[in-house]
Amino acid sequence: MKTDKQLGKQVNKHLLNLGIETPMSDMPLQDKDKIDIISKSAKIIMDTLGLDLTDDSLIDTPNRIAKMYVHELFQGLNYDLFPKCTTVDNKMHYDEMVTINNIQVLSTCEHHLITIDGFATVSYIPGDKVIGLSKINRIVRFFCRRPQIQERLTEQIFHTLSMILNTNDVAVKIKATHYCVKSRGIEDQASDTTTTKLGGEFMKPEVRNEFLNLTK
Repeated sequence: MKTDKQLGKQVNKHLLNLGIETPMSDMPLQDKDKIDIISKSAKIIMDTLGLDLTDDSLIDTPNRIAKMYVHELFQGLNYDLFPKCTTVDNKMHYDEMVTINNIQVLSTCEHHLITIDGFATVSYIPGDKVIGLSKINRIVRFFCRRPQIQERLTEQIFHTLSMILNTNDVAVKIKATHYCVKSRGIEDQASDTTTTKLGGEFMKPEVRNEFLNLTK
């Protein structure tokens, strides 16, 4: 995947200014140092639980967890990996909704580090620019790949796309299952959570309704 470190820095600054950035420290660790620390911490947890880390099925688990966190589940904490988002001039003067349905949402609840699983719908009305369609999916994926709460995830996708396209005519809807609700606590197997963020033209009732009807 092509990345854009400079765009990542701009997005990070934008979200910080809006007060919707994921809470992060300024600890500048290299990936190998993160993996080493997380692996040691995972070993302590597993030892504490009474697991036998000399067993051939468990011996490599702490290191697997560490690599999974750094390189996969939480790679969206690293703005050096922000996706390259190609835009082109709207020479065709397209002025209707561009909507992508069923974008996979696979994230991690920041309260329990358990899976959030669902789908997003993202829509925008082009102004001067249009964006490559896969870039919207990549923006969603980037912000999913970090500890999250669904409300913030929705806001981050909305404001990032709004910044890149220089328009408020953006809408985001996420419907997801939270395994911190499903697999622990209340253990509710059936419920899901829906969040929306609408801006610009999407705040008009008729446009809002058109967007929401597309998400059914």
